[in-house]
Amino acid sequence: MNAPQPAIPQPATAEPITLQPSTAQPVTPLPVAALPSASWPLGAHCDARGTHFAVYASSAEQVLVCLFDAAGRSELQRVALPECTDGVWHGYLPGVSVGQLYGYRVQGPYEPERGLRYNANKLLVDPYARRLAGTLRWSDALYGYRMGSPRADLSFDRRDSAPGVPKGVVTGERFDWEDDRPPRIPWSETVIYEAHLRGLTMRLEGIPEPLRGTAAALGHERTIAHLRALGITAIELLPIHSLVHDRPLVDRGLVNYWGYNTLGFFAPEPRYLASGDPDELKAAVKALHAAGIEVLLDVVYNHSCEGSERGPTLSLRGLDNAGYYRLQADNPRFCVNDTGVGNTLNFQHQRVVQLALDSLRHWVAQYHIDGFRFDLGVTLGREAGGFDQGAGFFDALLQDPLLAGTKLISEPWDLGPGGYQLGNHPPGMAEWNDRFRDDVRRFWRGDPGQRGALAARLQGSADVFDHQHRRPWASINFVTAHDGFTLQDWVSYNQKHNEANGEDNKDGSNDNESNNWGVEGPTDDAHILERRTRVKRAVLATLLFSHGTPMLLAGDEFGRTQGGNNNAYCQDSELSWLDWSLAGSPQGLQQRAFVSRLISLRREQRCLRSDYFQHGVVEPLPQVRDIEWFDENGDTMRQEDWEFWEGRLLCVRRAIRLPAGRAELCLLLANNTDEPHRFQLPQPLFSWSLRVDTADLLVVDRPVHELELEVAAHSVQLLTAQAEAPGTVAMVHAATDSPMQPQRAARPVMPKVER
Repeated sequence: MNAPQPAIPQPATAEPITLQPSTAQPVTPLPVAALPSASWPLGAHCDARGTHFAVYASSAEQVLVCLFDAAGRSELQRVALPECTDGVWHGYLPGVSVGQLYGYRVQGPYEPERGLRYNANKLLVDPYARRLAGTLRWSDALYGYRMGSPRADLSFDRRDSAPGVPKGVVTGERFDWEDDRPPRIPWSETVIYEAHLRGLTMRLEGIPEPLRGTAAALGHERTIAHLRALGITAIELLPIHSLVHDRPLVDRGLVNYWGYNTLGFFAPEPRYLASGDPDELKAAVKALHAAGIEVLLDVVYNHSCEGSERGPTLSLRGLDNAGYYRLQADNPRFCVNDTGVGNTLNFQHQRVVQLALDSLRHWVAQYHIDGFRFDLGVTLGREAGGFDQGAGFFDALLQDPLLAGTKLISEPWDLGPGGYQLGNHPPGMAEWNDRFRDDVRRFWRGDPGQRGALAARLQGSADVFDHQHRRPWASINFVTAHDGFTLQDWVSYNQKHNEANGEDNKDGSNDNESNNWGVEGPTDDAHILERRTRVKRAVLATLLFSHGTPMLLAGDEFGRTQGGNNNAYCQDSELSWLDWSLAGSPQGLQQRAFVSRLISLRREQRCLRSDYFQHGVVEPLPQVRDIEWFDENGDTMRQEDWEFWEGRLLCVRRAIRLPAGRAELCLLLANNTDEPHRFQLPQPLFSWSLRVDTADLLVVDRPVHELELEVAAHSVQLLTAQAEAPGTVAMVHAATDSPMQPQRAARPVMPKVER
């Protein structure tokens, strides 16, 4: 191995550390030496006689398994792994069984200028540990260099970090899944509910207080009953991997509440387990599956909790800093920071790809997880030349037989060069569609020139996703998410109010596309309250009546507020927890019933959730195209209509062929002016039924006999009908069009999107 640079006076490897005496007695004698074993699988895997350990550390000179007592305070034994194969250190420790606490110490060169940061004084968490014991306790001893030294991270720290580092736990898989089966809800029928596992139930009455905020509460009948009543088909949980609370937050008395700061990619966060047993989470998944609800995990593989080159040495940095992290090519002392949090995992390295894939397989195989949302997904597709939809990770992910049936969702951006890649991920993946969020917000806020943009979003964002035979479900439509205003706050605040975060209100986005409608924050003004309620309903109807996959933020169904905080990432408090008293208020009950009604209509009406992009080139009925756009006079929209800057009225008719010679039709009328407007129903006329009027919730399933309808200000109406559909589906195409490819056929005048 390479020796340290002469300019660095510290030794290349750590000096021996004296083991602390322990009064605890292990159940079985600890091994004196490890036996040879295979280099796979990575992690700690036990059998009846002992445990196999394997960890990747390609430039290390020696890897020691450190065994601890049951409390994790005393280091009982160190055993060197005897073999290294292809950069993987491995060995078999007889007598080590389920429940044993452990970590690694790695000896090797400490040469930060070359990207090497080995320091055997630092106990390292196994990135493959399937359970962690203890919490991280911040101190300067966690850093590989001497904090405060003039040489900064070029210096070397000899203090033992073990007292402040969580320990891995050797586990065995014993959970009885019985007849659990993945619900496998089709994408076209999926409605996602984004929630924080802890915040969802911390204030939910009917659940015993010791269980609130844990996986046990997630799987509780009270929680599941609420999701089922709404019609939710999938719950997407913010990160539940074991995490680290950033030191600056801890110093301010705060925590990393959202959890985008992963320490262990295979282990659930211990504080989310009331019993301390990971089987609790499996039981919750099992209960949700029994209710027909899928479980999706928000996962963070783009970076780790170790921060920049000035961050602590907790796991990957001490195992193989130059392999796991992207380092600056001209100065590998420094990390590439395409994620904004100090480091970026190196997905050009096969072992990083393996780490992510092994983790995903673990969550599917052992926890029966149904899908994943990839935080800053562009980072996972970065190759030497930048983002590539054919990147190695994507190729491996999409062909993996265990992961092939899961739902895969990317957040299609990061902070690096060319980091905005909406619509450019490989077929087979869905993507968070922030253009849907922004365009819908702008239209209903009252911005001019947004009618074409709204139409494009209603159409499944075909302008973004209709290529490579992708389907509308690839667009994850949302108006609110964990980062940003809640729906109630979006109609209540023009400015962010993040003072509680302790950053002088400088954190969080300043551009929220919001409108408080006259008063900043809460008000007793009846006119403003009515306007806010009406706009919220119109936005919810737009979300659930648009093609694509809708995602609802937890609590938006009953008016959840964060007091104008649009970046509550550090607020593990009532500010972030769902206030279920709102759900039981008259307004909350009304809004919950309204959202449930919208989801029920979406499930019932296929034309609201088309499984192909409609472009008006198919005729399910004679002279009726699958999608057509009209003005308030019932006339087909012309280009000059789309370009009319003050246009805030829109009518869209969708049609889809059903079996047995029938066709289904939906007519959506939208008015975002300050006055009611009459809409002439387009020809031909059908036996319409008014299913929803967001301005009048008493109107339900009213037969429509009129030739025109009045649509109130800031509201949406949905009409549906069925009709006989003689003959076969006709195609509308020009001579140069291929009738076999309707998505490529000549399109009628379509919305022009202003950006």
